[in-house]
Amino acid sequence: MKCVDALLAGLVDYAGLFPPASEDMRPALESYASYLQSADRAALGRFIVPISRLKELDEAGGGLMPRNRRSAPWRLSVLVAEDVGSAADQIAKFNRDHSPASRDGHAVIDVAELRASTVDDIGHQRRDLPSSLTTYFEIPLTTDIQSLVSTIAKVGARAKVRTGGITPESFPRAAALVGFMLACRNENVPFKATAGLHHVVGGEYRLTYESGSASGMMYGFLNVFISAALLYTGESDETALAAVEETDPSAFGFEDDAIEWRGKRLGTQQILASRAEFAMSFGSCSFREPVDELIDLTRRARATDL
Repeated sequence: MKCVDALLAGLVDYAGLFPPASEDMRPALESYASYLQSADRAALGRFIVPISRLKELDEAGGGLMPRNRRSAPWRLSVLVAEDVGSAADQIAKFNRDHSPASRDGHAVIDVAELRASTVDDIGHQRRDLPSSLTTYFEIPLTTDIQSLVSTIAKVGARAKVRTGGITPESFPRAAALVGFMLACRNENVPFKATAGLHHVVGGEYRLTYESGSASGMMYGFLNVFISAALLYTGESDETALAAVEETDPSAFGFEDDAIEWRGKRLGTQQILASRAEFAMSFGSCSFREPVDELIDLTRRARATDL
C-alpha cells in the first residue's frame, strides 16, 4: 500500500447535509452513492445524518442503498442532540429494518456523535447507548480538555474536535487543537475532526461557497492528520504545532513509502497505525474537494522532484 493511500483510507465522512454545502437529503444520498462507485471510494467513510432526519433518510434513500446480500452495507453515523435513550431505540430499529435481507436496502448505523461539556454529560450519555455502538463526544476546547478526554477514555468512547465552520471565530487556535490531540494521545483516545477541513493545506480561503463569501484562515486536513501522526510517533507538541500551522504546500513531500514534512518522515506503517488507532477521520460537506486537492498536490510534488 502506498503511503498516500494509507492516509486516505476511510478518511472523509461525508456530511453533505451540513453547511456550507447544505444539500437536500436525496441529492446528498445520490452523491454518497456515486462516491461509493468512484475510483476514490476507498477514501470515503460514513454518511453523517442528524438522528432527527433519520426518517427522511429512510424515505429519500429508496433505490440507492445496496440490496445484494453480498454487497457491503452503507455505514452511517448519527448526530444525537438530545434524548439519548430514544435515539438508541431509533438506531436499533433502523438497523433491524436495514438488515442484509431487507427490501429497503442494506445499511447500518454503527457510530453516534454527541456533544458534551462536562464529565457528567459524558458518563450519562454513554450509559444510554449500546456498548456495540462506537461513540464520539465533541468537546469544547475552552475548558479542561484533559479531564474531558480522561473521562472519554474511562467510558470507552472517542473524542471529536471542531476544526472550523463558516465564520472566522469557528476556527480554534492552533495551540488548542494540538492540546486536544496531545490529550487524546496521552489517554489513548482515538479522535475525529469536523468542519473547516475542505482543503489539503492550510491557508486563506473562502469560508462558504456563496458568491462574495468572506475569507479566513482555514486548517488543511493534511496538516491536521500529519500533525496527529507526528504526535502519535512521539514527536513534540512544538513540532505538531508547526505542522498544523504550515501554509506552504511545497513543505510536504510524497513518496510511495513515506510522506515528509520539513525533514520529518512518516512511513506507511506509521501512517497506518496513526489512522487505525488515533486519528480516525474528518467530517466534510465535500468529498471531492479534499480528495482532489490531495491528488493534485501529490502530482505537483512528484513533478517538482523529477
